[in-house]
Amino acid sequence: MRSSSILSVAALLPFAYAQLNDLAKAAGLTYFGSATDNGELTDTEYTSILSNTSEFGQITPGNTQKWEYTEATEGTFDYTKGDVITSFAANNSQLVRCHNLIWYSQLPSWVSSGTWTNATLIAAMKAHIQSEVTHYKGQCYAWDVVNEAFDDSGNYRTSVFYEIIGPEYIPIAFETAALYDSNVKLYYNDYNIEYAGVKATAALNLVKDLKARGIQIDGVGMQGHFIVGSTPSLATQSANLKTFIDAGVEVAYTELDIRFSSLPPTSTGLTTQSSDYVNTVQACLDNMPGCVGVTIWDYTDKYSWVPSTFSGAGDACLWYANFTHHPAYDAVTSVLASYSGSGTAAVATAAATTAASSASSVAVVATTLATSVKSSVVASSSVAAVKTSATSAAQVATSATSIAVASTLATVKSSVAASSPVAAVKPTSATSIAIASTLATVKSSVAASSSVAAVKTSATSAAQVATSATSVAVAPSSSATAAPSPADDECDA
Repeated sequence: MRSSSILSVAALLPFAYAQLNDLAKAAGLTYFGSATDNGELTDTEYTSILSNTSEFGQITPGNTQKWEYTEATEGTFDYTKGDVITSFAANNSQLVRCHNLIWYSQLPSWVSSGTWTNATLIAAMKAHIQSEVTHYKGQCYAWDVVNEAFDDSGNYRTSVFYEIIGPEYIPIAFETAALYDSNVKLYYNDYNIEYAGVKATAALNLVKDLKARGIQIDGVGMQGHFIVGSTPSLATQSANLKTFIDAGVEVAYTELDIRFSSLPPTSTGLTTQSSDYVNTVQACLDNMPGCVGVTIWDYTDKYSWVPSTFSGAGDACLWYANFTHHPAYDAVTSVLASYSGSGTAAVATAAATTAASSASSVAVVATTLATSVKSSVVASSSVAAVKTSATSAAQVATSATSIAVASTLATVKSSVAASSPVAAVKPTSATSIAIASTLATVKSSVAASSSVAAVKTSATSAAQVATSATSVAVAPSSSATAAPSPADDECDA
């Protein structure tokens, strides 16, 4: 049994407790998602997390559906790169927020620097929207039809579209998108509209104008690029979301990250970041069903846009660059769990199902490993007594794992009854991982032993450690921790 098998089990075990998307859906949201980009999909450690639908039920292509990628030359359309991401999502049964059709940035030079009349630019814009929406018809949960049309003063942002066509380019874009896929959700997407102010008012007035004219607009995306300690309060964000929902559209956080202005973060700063994330996610939860989901603008600091855009800033995501969690991750799962009833049937079922799968995998690996340990000893020139000792150690280790597995499942069941599945399952999962690691060490020690005495020592040690692990595994798990109390920038680089 190679060590890679143990690592495979260790990779499975964390799924024994409910994660972001499972909890979000159990709470009533449609999804919890992440942005991604093509280069990142070659990173297997990254994709193993991104493809886990317990964590992410939705994907946003960060760049490769933008105009510079899809129509670099007028009339020549290329969706190869965008298709890589939509195929990744489809293969994992994840929703896609398609992004974006019309934006002032990342335009090919033939658009941004072309010689246009009102009529010719409208024709080019319509042709682009027709082609892309038709190509992705049926693949998108939503389209960001127009992105960042207003500046921070609430005025229309200067762009080739506004300069040539005027504000009417926005209704034209929405009408055209609806013409070629009336079933997809059509969104306006922007930053610094997550709180009341002139920019949010401009976006709200756009919604009202389109609605009054009978033009389809289904949602408004709040990008949510915040700074630790300067994130709008729960009350501020919640009230703002409600204002848009009351205007007849759904809302979502579409590009959430909360960055530190300087690094490394302090422990106090990490606590503040956790609170900022909780307030934002809770604002969405408080406005269900009008608020449908949360998307983080990539899930790991390894691929965050922040450091290359804001000098000295970073650590804005829920995972560090080494794929371990920020404290904010646990804070977000806690608030999601609290809105799931901290033990509703949906959350409990998800936890129990994944726990059972992981536990079964541990049992299979442990049994195979124990057999391998026994074979290693039996095949040696050891005396019968040593063989017996080593065999007994392997059997004890296998029994310990079986008890740990049973304990894991029992914990899930009792957690369901006690309405606290998340916190209760984690300790037992950690114990199972420790036992799997112990078994790997046993095999390695026995295989490396060059004498009867060494084998005997390894066997005795294995028995002692396995027995100790069993005691830990069957001990009652700790009670769940209560969920915390409630308590600006452009991104698309």
